[in-house]
Amino acid sequence: MAMYLDIHDIPGVKAGDVVGAHAADVRVQAQYGVNYKHYWVDEEAGKVFCLVEALDRESAIRVHREAHGLVATALHEVEQGA
Repeated sequence: MAMYLDIHDIPGVKAGDVVGAHAADVRVQAQYGVNYKHYWVDEEAGKVFCLVEALDRESAIRVHREAHGLVATALHEVEQGA
């Protein structure tokens, strides 16, 4: 399993706006062997960041697409440091 951080550009986003989208991800994720772990919202920059464990990039993308349609503008494979 790989870990990914994705970035969504959503001008005007508020932290409360993301709660439903994350819940939708959680409902769909098991079908694709994905685990959406955490998300963060930067309201000022209009960005949402999601940390996801997935078998591959396409699986992570597929969950967002199917759950709510808010596909990330960038997806980076990451490794946790100290």
